[in-house]
Amino acid sequence: MDSPFFAAMARVPDLLAAHVLLAAASLVLGLVISVPLAIWSARRPLVARAALGFASLVQTIPSLALLALFYPLLLSLSALVGGRIPALGFLPSLLALTLYALLPILRNGVTGLNSLDPAVIEAADGVGMTAWQKLVLVEAPLVSPVLMAGIRTAAVWTIGAATLSTTVGQPSLGDMIFAGLQTQNWALVLAGCLTAAGLALAVDALLGVVEHGIANRKRVRALLALGVLAIGILLALTPMLPTGKKSVVVGAKGFSEQYILARIIGHRLEAAGYRVSYREGLGSAVVFGALAGGDIDVYVDYSGTIFTNEMKRTDVPTRAQIVAQVGDWAARRHHIRQLGALGFENAYAFAMNGAEARRRGIASLDDLVVQAPDLDFGSDLEFLERPEWAAVRRAYPLRFKSAQAYSPTFMYRAIESGRADVISAFSSDGRVAAQKLAVLADPKGAIPGYDAVLLVGPPHARDARFTAALAPLVGHIPVALMREANYMVDRDTDKASPEEAARWLEARMGK
Repeated sequence: MDSPFFAAMARVPDLLAAHVLLAAASLVLGLVISVPLAIWSARRPLVARAALGFASLVQTIPSLALLALFYPLLLSLSALVGGRIPALGFLPSLLALTLYALLPILRNGVTGLNSLDPAVIEAADGVGMTAWQKLVLVEAPLVSPVLMAGIRTAAVWTIGAATLSTTVGQPSLGDMIFAGLQTQNWALVLAGCLTAAGLALAVDALLGVVEHGIANRKRVRALLALGVLAIGILLALTPMLPTGKKSVVVGAKGFSEQYILARIIGHRLEAAGYRVSYREGLGSAVVFGALAGGDIDVYVDYSGTIFTNEMKRTDVPTRAQIVAQVGDWAARRHHIRQLGALGFENAYAFAMNGAEARRRGIASLDDLVVQAPDLDFGSDLEFLERPEWAAVRRAYPLRFKSAQAYSPTFMYRAIESGRADVISAFSSDGRVAAQKLAVLADPKGAIPGYDAVLLVGPPHARDARFTAALAPLVGHIPVALMREANYMVDRDTDKASPEEAARWLEARMGK
């Protein structure tokens, strides 16, 4: 029972509950929209063309992109109504997945209604049935098997696509998959994939029984299958029942250091009596908004990220000045409390293979400018779109032969394998030293300081018990320990989980 797989499975119940709730709500909402629309479309060819065309168009948009598009849309709507619409988490996920569920239900419904034998409809008219009676007593029973086939397809699609809701802050089985891919914890990936697949297969099988029961007029069998499905959903949702304890949400971005720090924060809050959940894998573009909007309660960010991304600053003051200005701005504009810097910096740092850098005589970004056209650049998934990259290019006219974005783990693998010659490394990453990478100097100071800072959202900014539990972390995580903890998770062999690395770091912090 101590195997990595069983340890990963321990995370399943809470995430499964959130996953089931999201998928079930999306499917039900999809049915509520699709069924009346299918009836209308079957009677109005123009409506059918428009509805089916729109539903088909939605399917051409990658599900990850559709989820992401709802964030700025809801954020803009929220600003118009005074911030009362959540831009992250359940709502954008629900809307995106509902749109994905429309096409199979709508298409099967329209096809089924349009395929009915005209003689049956004429017979119904002949006995004097009203339009409503004809729909309920004749058309619905005949179309139901075809419609159920569409519902089964929509259910499987929705359960699968729900794993991507992690990217917009909604807990799901995707949390395990994304975290496992980032940290190369394959047991975590396997547990998440198997659970999602098992859920999809179970739901599809039960809906198949319902479809068979309807087609063969075995109502008892269909009702029993629906009952089992309803009971299963209720059982899956039991971890979401209230416990009476205060619940707080710890946020994290999508790389190992963030997973480790989130666990350290969570441990301290649990010791203070709070019930803790995690929202991991959030991008820099959304995580600060999630804190300001109350979707998460606390997380660690980096002063330079907020300074450039949120404050839109292009100057480069000292590290201490950036930390102070970020704290003042966050409190004044968003009622967010910055508890302080944790004691280490995780700055962007251009890095090369050490031997190759010495061979080429490259020690700084100035040296890199001349040789960049012969080199391939690898970055993390965000860097090429961030203000920092624009600032670096203003200071140093870098023109690489190619530029490719990777998840952080695979970025380091790219430079190790030779697919990238230069990467946008992280200064607190243990892999810099382990892979003998040379960090290039930034003589023009284009890259700002990136002190790790602990941020608390408005609901707990003045909560003395909450802040007292976290205050001992401020100034007590040296960069050497953070690098070692990061490398424990990122190394290729004898890997530790973020939980294990967090416990190791806590023991050495002495706090």
